[in-house]
Amino acid sequence: MDLATVDDLEFFEQISRSRSLTEAARFWGMSLPSISRRLTQLESRLGVQLVRRSTRKLSLTPEGEHYAAGVLAILQQKTDLEEGMSPQHGELRGRIAVHSTVGLGRIHIAPLLGAFIRDHPGVSVDLQMSALPLNIAVSPFDIGIRVGSLEDSRLKFTRLAESRRVVCASPQYLETHGSPQTTADLEQHNCIVLRQDNSDYAVWRFGADGREHNVRVKGNMVSDDGEVVAGWCLQGLGLTMRSTWHVNPMLRQGLLQQVLADVPTPAADIHAVYPAAVHTPRRVTALIEHLRSGLAEHLEDDDGDYRPS
Repeated sequence: MDLATVDDLEFFEQISRSRSLTEAARFWGMSLPSISRRLTQLESRLGVQLVRRSTRKLSLTPEGEHYAAGVLAILQQKTDLEEGMSPQHGELRGRIAVHSTVGLGRIHIAPLLGAFIRDHPGVSVDLQMSALPLNIAVSPFDIGIRVGSLEDSRLKFTRLAESRRVVCASPQYLETHGSPQTTADLEQHNCIVLRQDNSDYAVWRFGADGREHNVRVKGNMVSDDGEVVAGWCLQGLGLTMRSTWHVNPMLRQGLLQQVLADVPTPAADIHAVYPAAVHTPRRVTALIEHLRSGLAEHLEDDDGDYRPS
C-alpha cells in the first residue's frame, strides 16, 4: 500500500486506535519508519504534537485527543452521507456507540450486539456500560438503552420490550419471615435496595394509571449492582424489587417467589433512545430493530435458566 494515497484523516484515525506504531505499521502493511515519517509530516503540517510514541506504546497528547475526536466525527459524517446515497439494501457500514446499564448490558445487550456484528461485519460497535444514566442528547453515543419512563423531548425512542418491577424473595426467607400482604407490611421486612441514578433509591413505587403511591423501605443491604442485589435475595437475606427482565428466570425456576403480586407496579419498559436528528443512519435503525426482536425472543423464552454471572 502507498501511504501517499491514504487520506490524513483515515491515517490518523487508525493511528489513534492502535496501541503502538508497530501495530499501525502492521495494519497498513508498511515499515515502521514509513509510518513514523507520515505521522511526523502530519504533525508538522498541523504545527502540534499529536502522539507520544515509541515502538512499544502509543498515547495521544491532549491535542491528539482533540484531533482524533474531530477526525472520528468527520469520517462518520462521510460514512453517513455515502450510506444515504446508496441503495437501501446495500451493506451496512460504520461505527455505532451504545450505552447501557451494566446488568441489562451484560445479560442481554452484549450478546445481541455480537449477533448483529456477525450479520453485518462492515459495522463496528462500541458498548459502554455504567450504573449512571447518560444524557445522550449531548453525548457521543448513537443509542442509549434505558429502563423506565422517558421525559427528554430532544430524543427519539423505540420501545424494545415490556417490563415491570416486582417484589420478590427466596422461599427460605418467606418461610422464616412470612410474606407481606400489603405494601404497608414492607416496613416489617428487611428490604435489599438497588441504588440507581440520582433518585431516592429507598422508595419503592406501586400503582398504575395515575394512582401511584410510594413506600419508603429500609434494610441493611444496599448496592448499585443489580446482580449483587439479586444474589443477596437468593441467599434469603431479604426482599428486593427488581425488573422482570432480570428476575423472571429465577421466578420460573422457583429460586425466587413474587410477593404482592396483586399490587400493580408502574411500567419499567426497555427503550432505545437516540438523538432526534433529521436523519438516523440506516445502521442505527437496523440495530434498534435487531435489539427489539432479539429482546422479545430472549425475554419470552420460558425455558431460559438463570445462570449467575
